[in-house]
Amino acid sequence: MKLSAEICLLAGGLLSIVDSVEARGFNQSISQWLYTSEINDKAISLLKRPEIHGIQSLYTWKSLEPAQDQYDFSAIANDLNKTKSHGKHLWVQIQDRSFDIAYNPVPKYLQVEFYNNGSVPQCDSNDCDKHFVAGGWATAQWNPHVRERFQRLLKKLAASFDGKVYGFNLAETAIEIQANNDTGYTCQGYFEGTLDNARYAASIFNQSYVVQYVNFWPCGWANEHNYLSDSFQFFADNGVGLGGPDNIPHSPNMEINAYRYMSRYRDKVPISVIAVQEPDLAANNTKTGKPFTKDEFLSFAEKDLGSNILFWALSAPWLQQ
Repeated sequence: MKLSAEICLLAGGLLSIVDSVEARGFNQSISQWLYTSEINDKAISLLKRPEIHGIQSLYTWKSLEPAQDQYDFSAIANDLNKTKSHGKHLWVQIQDRSFDIAYNPVPKYLQVEFYNNGSVPQCDSNDCDKHFVAGGWATAQWNPHVRERFQRLLKKLAASFDGKVYGFNLAETAIEIQANNDTGYTCQGYFEGTLDNARYAASIFNQSYVVQYVNFWPCGWANEHNYLSDSFQFFADNGVGLGGPDNIPHSPNMEINAYRYMSRYRDKVPISVIAVQEPDLAANNTKTGKPFTKDEFLSFAEKDLGSNILFWALSAPWLQQ
């Protein structure tokens, strides 16, 4: 939280932690958290480790608003109670997309023409431009009516959890969808809609951090159309933190996209976070030919990117020891 101070139980002792970026001294020592889609018994057992400060969990739009204007935040409230009972923090990611074509993350009431069906199929492979195979869904945030509904959800969440959850992030910017007249999608419309959501979230969460995950923009590879440089400056101007779903040290694709700007803007935003998700654990260090070690992940996140928090997938090998 940006301004508040709280007492939390860590390493079996009572430590006073002032929750501001400056006082935390995150530039000297990166904070380690967990990342999961569900806070189950395994997650709780790992959360008890003294070096773990908190946990990031995912919540879909559909689960939080099962029917129009009917909100159910019980999952977040229950997870918050679990983490607090162990003296740890909760970080919330609102998932407005999926990587499973069988699961559409938007509420059913949005699935009408007025909302462009609420979401559109997205591709998740390396040759989507040539062989588009739908492997999930992306919310039609370029539709102002969809965005109005999404921001109403954000407002309700802020009213319930601002200052209670440590941070909140919006999903990654990368999507691969087919542009056609039926969906109303354009790269520019998606770009502007995403920035508008980030701006709005930062304006209503006054105590909890707000972060926009960025890896690359559609039509914006390697800063084409200035999408990367413009978006990072926008985040700095509007108090939006930086983050990303993949911490892969010196990844060539990421170095020409989000990584260079995360490093450049590390001291211009409220907070910077990064995640080591399951696919990242399988990546090899080109110098050693072996998977990256825990220390290599941590060093790159802290020293190269300037991250304050690293979220670890529960399957990280060092967590199994």
